[in-house]
Amino acid sequence: MDLDSVLERVNTGNQDSIETALRDYNAENRTMFTFDPSDEEKRKNLCKAIFQALDQGTHTSCQIMCLETLRILSRDKKVLVPVTTKENLQILMKMAKLDPKLKSLGEVASFPVVVEALKCLCNIVFNSPEAQKLSLELNLAASLCGLLQKCKDQRTVNDIRCFDLRLLFLLTLLHTETRSQLKHELQGLPLLTQTLESILGIKWARKYQTVTELNGPLLSLPDTDCAIEALKALFNVTLDSWNVHSKSDSHQFRHLTAILRHILLCRGPSEDKTEELQSNTVNLLSNVPVSCLDVLINPTKENEAANKNDADMQTIQVLLNFMEKRIDKGCSYREGLTPVLSLLTACSRAHRDIRKFIKAEVLPPLRDVSSRPEVGTTVRNKLVRLMTHVDLGVKQIAAEFLFVLCKERVDNLLKYTGYGNAAGLLAARGLLAGGRGDHWYSDDEDTDTEEYKTAKPNINLITGHVEEPAPNPLDEMTEEQKEYEAMKLVNMFDKLSREDLIKPMGVRADGTMAPLEEMIHSSHKADENSSDSD
Repeated sequence: MDLDSVLERVNTGNQDSIETALRDYNAENRTMFTFDPSDEEKRKNLCKAIFQALDQGTHTSCQIMCLETLRILSRDKKVLVPVTTKENLQILMKMAKLDPKLKSLGEVASFPVVVEALKCLCNIVFNSPEAQKLSLELNLAASLCGLLQKCKDQRTVNDIRCFDLRLLFLLTLLHTETRSQLKHELQGLPLLTQTLESILGIKWARKYQTVTELNGPLLSLPDTDCAIEALKALFNVTLDSWNVHSKSDSHQFRHLTAILRHILLCRGPSEDKTEELQSNTVNLLSNVPVSCLDVLINPTKENEAANKNDADMQTIQVLLNFMEKRIDKGCSYREGLTPVLSLLTACSRAHRDIRKFIKAEVLPPLRDVSSRPEVGTTVRNKLVRLMTHVDLGVKQIAAEFLFVLCKERVDNLLKYTGYGNAAGLLAARGLLAGGRGDHWYSDDEDTDTEEYKTAKPNINLITGHVEEPAPNPLDEMTEEQKEYEAMKLVNMFDKLSREDLIKPMGVRADGTMAPLEEMIHSSHKADENSSDSD
């Protein structure tokens, strides 16, 4: 149906005619995301006519058709310019039950209208800077929190809750003022945590430990989608929360961490959904103060009953599996891999039990050193390959992770990676001359296997593996040939240096790098000062 015909029937004001025309239009354009510029004015007029019809009042089925059409049209940013007004947003807010005066959601029959109105608001806020400004004036975030409270104990309203959370995420993403308001004034952390707990139907075994059924039933698709939206909104609310200032803050974050642990041990309706759920959980855990992450390894009730203090490392194993899966995918390392590597690094640095477990999984005692550290299919091989990745951020976090597992000892790191792979990290940390990092770790020493001790004298420190002895090409040269080759090499380096293609560097006494020329000059100056004092 062409736009002129649709517009004509909407303008009649007859609800049955409007509903029929818009139903046909929606069926034809439901998957439309690119619009014909020549029809732009007609689409603007259609939006205006729909808002007018909604304002005058229509029956439920007609409202749904009007809102669905608005949702389709609101994908076009240019169409939104004339229709994004305070009055129109208030119409949508009223239909979405975003009125603080309302004490309940009303009848189930109105739920589809609420959902469609929330979808329209999501599109409009995302695509219209004017709507983003008006959302502050209309205090949209507070109304959304009020709607969440009304949905608190109703698992049958997941669609409403899902788009409420999505809109909260968008508002806090686009406006730091809204983020601050949600965090402080609206008590966003406890509200969103309670919402996440309600979505998942969590039951508690004790403080900070949920009742989790391993190999239990899969999460439903609506629950999974809704939980993902809650995790995204919580991520924005918990930004810059690295420091805990009170017992109340600590309790809130520990309570949240226990829920996140529960999520990591659950499975979604498909592999992709499970991975998406885990990805958002990892992102949120990265915002949790590191002092609260010990909740991830609370001892199980079975261990406590047997008077064991063994930490439960199931969650850490899930994170390691997730990390390896992201490495194997080989794409979007910066967005997909660095959050989980950063999280595991922080956990390993702060919690000894976690570091020991991860070290045993990622860097088990060396036995076979016949291959380079970066060659192979083990987790260590994969991480060592990342140490020379073209993306600087990926390279740094992979190297930092392995360095922390080695208790920030240079000799330990070189054993597992070789000097060539570790050079970038050591140069950045000023540790080319050896030593250890700034953080303190327990003094327990790593024990080498007999196989490694036997092979150690023959390991090439640069490549990190045992190499077959290669014949020395100098053995068959005369002294004149050696001198000729040496001068040839000197001339080549001199040319590259003069053309600024390379810069000869040296290592200072403190382990940092400096231009060789500067070091020689400093050395001569030191010698002169020494001779003067004599």
